[in-house]
Amino acid sequence: MLGTQDKTQSIRPHLLTQSFRGEFQIRQGKWKCLDHPGSGGNNYDGNMLKRYALSETAPGAPGQLYDLEKDPGETTNLYFTEEAKRKQLKEFLERLKSSGRGAPRNRIPVGMENIPRIENDSTP
Repeated sequence: MLGTQDKTQSIRPHLLTQSFRGEFQIRQGKWKCLDHPGSGGNNYDGNMLKRYALSETAPGAPGQLYDLEKDPGETTNLYFTEEAKRKQLKEFLERLKSSGRGAPRNRIPVGMENIPRIENDSTP
């Protein structure tokens, strides 16, 4: 915050995130690795997001790997073509996951459609 960080050194050695469904993603340097196919929570098949869906560039891949320096839009999945980097990040991700942090896998995201409707309540 004070601007004393060496510009050649990353402030964070990595960034670990988790989707609404409990699926993990890790960012390290220019690389982003996701341990799942597709979106981590958005459904692009049948709603207003459909027009934003991208074509799958690595059909059958159980995960995703992107070089964000060359592909900031995450349009080309390098899961099969960058095997060494994929293995390195997946091993690191597994170590982080086994440390016990995170939410249960396959949970249902809480969205407006998952909140029970409150009927007209006549109580003040």
